[in-house]
Amino acid sequence: MAEKEVLLTHNGLRKLEDELDHLKSVKRREVAERIKISVSYGDISENSEYDDAKNEQAFIEGRIITLEKMLRNARIISAHEVDTENIGIGTTVIIKDLEFGDIMEYTIVGTAEADPIENKISNESPVGRALLGKGIGDKIEVHVPVGAIQYEILEIKK
Repeated sequence: MAEKEVLLTHNGLRKLEDELDHLKSVKRREVAERIKISVSYGDISENSEYDDAKNEQAFIEGRIITLEKMLRNARIISAHEVDTENIGIGTTVIIKDLEFGDIMEYTIVGTAEADPIENKISNESPVGRALLGKGIGDKIEVHVPVGAIQYEILEIKK
């Protein structure tokens, strides 16, 4: 079965590479030292420090595998691929909530880069999916658990 392509901007690629490097070079050593210290306490069958360190080690190794797989399947969206006529990955869009008048700005990114705190939404999220391919002046409707929200696209930029 083919692995899913991971769409990334250049910044997203750099962040994933930095995280992978940090996990491999810093976190692995830290958790190995924690395991070594907790083993020195004696009986590991009732040693919560040892259990905690082993759980963290498993999490770190799982995240490393995930990041390596994502990077292996990455497709970088370059600046010249970003179009300001239609919304796609890498574009920043300003939309207006037609019911309440709120104006929001989002950057459409691949799932791996999505970060609501930074107003980066996934192309696979309900809003992201509804925005893809649309242009300035278009109206979209996004279905959410409480009903439907309507937006108007005010601006598209790189």
